[in-house]
Parts: sequence; structure tokens; C-alpha cells
Amino acid sequence: MAGLAGCTGADGEGGIDISLPGKARAPGDVIRVSPEDGSRGVPAGGPVEVRVDSGRLERVTVVQVEDAQRTRVAGEISADGLRWRPRADARLALAAKYSVDAVALDAHGRRSARHTTFTTVVPESRFIGYFKPENRSTVGTGMIVSFSFNRPIENRDEVEKAIRITSDPPVEVVGHWFGKERLDFRPAAYWRPGTEVGVELDLRDVEGAPGVYGIQRKKVGFTVGRSQVSLVDAAAHTMEVRRNGEVLATVPITAGAPKTTTYNGKMVVTELYDVTRMDGRTVGFGGEYDIKDVPHAMRLTESGTFLHGNYWASADTFGSANVSHGCVGLRDEKGGSADSPAGWFFERTLIGDVVEVVNSRDRKVAPDNGLGGWNMDWTQWKAGSALR
Repeated sequence: MAGLAGCTGADGEGGIDISLPGKARAPGDVIRVSPEDGSRGVPAGGPVEVRVDSGRLERVTVVQVEDAQRTRVAGEISADGLRWRPRADARLALAAKYSVDAVALDAHGRRSARHTTFTTVVPESRFIGYFKPENRSTVGTGMIVSFSFNRPIENRDEVEKAIRITSDPPVEVVGHWFGKERLDFRPAAYWRPGTEVGVELDLRDVEGAPGVYGIQRKKVGFTVGRSQVSLVDAAAHTMEVRRNGEVLATVPITAGAPKTTTYNGKMVVTELYDVTRMDGRTVGFGGEYDIKDVPHAMRLTESGTFLHGNYWASADTFGSANVSHGCVGLRDEKGGSADSPAGWFFERTLIGDVVEVVNSRDRKVAPDNGLGGWNMDWTQWKAGSALR
């Protein structure tokens, strides 16, 4: 439409008259556009409107111009032809430039055109969701998709709607909020081995809190590997490892001592370390221990529960006594041995595998301590969604 205003020939002849008959009027007198031409800082909610007092609008095109790509804003002309507005589900992008091109017909069928532009507001505050697992990873059947946000989320329903979890084969996946900064997703039961899971984020320009907008728009995914669930019996000092429902092995363990017991409940492996340092002062203890070379360490909770190799306890401890500060220990050698029970289990473990502890003299692990959401039943889990 911008080209129509300059379509006369070089000699001034052969042009197309796009003015209405009678007194000459500026295009704005015929077609009125809101926001005004050249406006800046327009809210994402608009309002955007094109209207005429008489005649009718023939066509209206509102386009977002961003990174050389043009995205059209869906909208409709009213039945009487006097007004155009965006569809209710159309949303303007923030920090974006828009062009408006409109053509109107008068009662004699003559056209008038108008071209305007405006720019939406550039927000001062943005929020980001950090999520696990990693893109294209292969995980255990207990993996929970977990988002941690860098700012408190007030509009939890809007943010939850903007995250879509799909799977093949399909299964219902529901979100659960833990406070204002964490949102986890899981199905009713552990994932079926071989499931392909897709995670689609459409958080860009979603208002998570007053004046705070999302910035991410991406698609990631992961694959669910074989099923491995290990049952730690703190009283019997054993761990039964099941692979795809069959017992793979039963290994001796040591769990938390009477004054520093291990949590009961279902926990999910979230990190794997060939070797790591464990300092009791980082998890609320005093100076009872500081071991700089703990081998074959598998994190189970954010509060510091690990399943790890132990080379400092005597061999007869495993299977007979609980001596740890809350972790589950497997016999190992200094430096880590692939032939030890800890090395054997470490090499067969995926992030997302489930370790369940029973018969410990402690409470059940909290659902938000690590990926402990499997300790809630399905009804409780769904009640934590902002969309229900």
C-alpha cells in the first residue's frame, strides 16, 4: 500500500487517484489507526484498531517486522465494515515494530489507503526458566521435567500454559508448582521405556509478574531409556536393583546412622560425578567430615543426599551397619574402582533413574527436595497445577 502513493509516471501522467471525491483530506481523516503513526512503547495488549466513519474497510494488514521476517497479526473486520480489531487470541510481541496497511472504500467504490507504524514497549525486566533434563539426553523412567525461574512468577497460569510437554506414545502430563519459582511436569506413573518427550517453550512476552516478561521460545526433547528402579532397605542394609522389572542384583549398603538417618521415599538421580568433594559444612553439619575425593557419586536430593562409593569404612560395614551422615554408601576403593559395587552401579545408572528408600527411621523426602515429586499421589500432584 505504501507503493500506491508513488505510482504516477515520471512525467506525472498515468497515475492512480486514491483520494475520495470532494474536498481533499489527509488519509488520517478517512482511515483512523490506533495507536497513532510513529507511536512508541505501545503495550502488548494494545489497543490496536483501524476504523472509518463511513463507507467500509476493504482490507487491513498488521504485520510484525522482526529479523527480516514478517509475521501477520490475525484480525477481523466487523460486519458493518467500519472497524478492524485483532482476534482475541492474538498477542503483540514486545520490543517489536509493526506496520499497519489499510484500504477503505467510500459509497462510490473509490479507495483510500493509509500506512502507519508503531513500536511496542521494551520491558525492563525479563524472566528465564532453567530446565532439566538436557536437550537430546537419554534418561531414566523417573525423570521429571523441572523448571526453575530466575524471578518469582505471579501469573502462574499464563506461564504454565506457555509450556507444552508432549510424548510418543502419548500420555497425560501435568504441571505442579512448588512456590513461585519452580514448576515440575510428570505423568501419572513412570515413563514407558522408549518414550520420546518433547518440551515446547513459548514464554517470550508472557507476563510472568507485573512488568516482568519471558524471553524464551524454543523446542527441546529427550528420550526415556530402559527402566531401572533400585530399592534401598535401610534396615536390611541392602539395595535391590531392578532393570525392566527383573532383579539385576542385590548389593550390600550402609545408610544413615541413628542420629543422621536417610530419608525414606522415592528419589531421582539428578547428577553423576566420577569423583566429588563432600564437606559437611555445606549441608548443615559442622566439621565432622570433609572428603575431597568421594568416588562414584550420584545425587538424589538438593539437600545433599547422595548414593556414592565409600572407601573409608571397613568392608564388613556394608550389609551390616548404618554409619553415614544420611547418604547411601556402596563399597568402593580410593580413586574409584569399576569392579567395586559402587563402580558397577555407577556405570549402569542414568540421570532419571529412581532410588527408593524404605525402613529408615526418618520422614519421607519432601516432593520439592530434588525430583521427589513421585512421593505425591496423582490427585495431589494435579491439585498443584495453576490450570485446574
